[in-house]
Amino acid sequence: MKWNLRWVAAKRDIWRPTDLLTVFQEVGFTPSLSKVAALWGGTPVTLRLDDLDRICHALNCTVADLLEAEPLSDQQDTEQPHSAADGTQGVGATGPVRPMPRATGSQRRRPPN
Repeated sequence: MKWNLRWVAAKRDIWRPTDLLTVFQEVGFTPSLSKVAALWGGTPVTLRLDDLDRICHALNCTVADLLEAEPLSDQQDTEQPHSAADGTQGVGATGPVRPMPRATGSQRRRPPN
């Protein structure tokens, strides 16, 4: 995802995190300056949905204005297959490794008294 907060803010003539904080406070959203600076400086790893809603309200924009989908990188297409837990590394395996039932006739022993 591409984070376009600076672009959306620039459309409202906001050029610094402190100015953005002032706009947030006008609508009742009171994050710390360090949180606003982190949002301003790069793509957030996580963002609460209610905070996203407040940001959109303060900047009079939509989520689609702030977040833009990007195509997946080619690196994900060239990933190596995962090896199986039994070390066969995918020989004849078409899905995840599942536990095998015990051989018939083998009963669990009861613990000693």
